[in-house]
Amino acid sequence: MRVKIKRQKMPGLKPYWQEFEYDPKPDQTIAGLLDDLNYKDDLKDINGDSAPRISWECSCLQGMCGGCAMVINNKPALACETFLRDLKGDTVTIEPLRKFMTISDLVVDRGIIQENLKKVNAYIGKYKADENADHNQMYSAAKCLKCGLCLEVCPNYKDGKSFYGAAFANDCYLISQRSGIRKEEITVSYRDHFAKGCSKALSCVDVCPMKIPTLASIAKMNRS
Repeated sequence: MRVKIKRQKMPGLKPYWQEFEYDPKPDQTIAGLLDDLNYKDDLKDINGDSAPRISWECSCLQGMCGGCAMVINNKPALACETFLRDLKGDTVTIEPLRKFMTISDLVVDRGIIQENLKKVNAYIGKYKADENADHNQMYSAAKCLKCGLCLEVCPNYKDGKSFYGAAFANDCYLISQRSGIRKEEITVSYRDHFAKGCSKALSCVDVCPMKIPTLASIAKMNRS
C-alpha cells in the first residue's frame, strides 16, 4: 500500500506531499497506520530519503476526543474510526483539515470554534433546567466533540468570522434549554451567526462522528 501525506513543517511554510510504502495489518485504522510509521527511528519515504516523524494528534483513539480529525481520501473523518479495509484502491491520501490553519503536518488550529463561543458569551453557566426541555435531544447535542468535521464539509463555512457552523448551532440549542434571560440573548446570536448563513445542505449531519441530530437542534432553534 502507498500512503500519500500532505506535510507542512510549520504555519506559513509551503506544504508538500510525501509518500511512503506500507504493509497494512488486518483491521487496522488510519491512526494505527500513522502510529506504525512514527514508530520507526529511520522513517524513509518511497525514494529512500529520511523523513521526519509525522505530526498528528489524538487523545483517546476511541472516537471520543475528536483530536484525530483529518481528510482521508478526500473525505473528512476521524483517523481512529477509519479502517483501511473500508478504503478503495492501493493508495491512501491523508491531509489536514483545510478550513483551519495548519500548525504542523496533520495538526491544525481549531481554536476559532471556542473563540466564537466566547465572542457571544455562549456558555451554559449555572444549570437551571427548563421544565419543557427535551432531554433526549439535549443529550445528543451535548455529544459534540468540536472536532471540526462538520465545518470542513459545510459549503457555508469559510473562515469562521461571521458564520459559525453546526457546532455553534448545537451549543445554542443546549443553552436555550436553560431557563432565564440568556435564552433571548443566545437566540439573537444563533440568528446572526448561523440561521442567516445556513443553506440547509446538512452535510454536517452526514459527517458527524457522534451522529448528532443537528437538524432537530436547528428546527427547535428556528421556532424560538
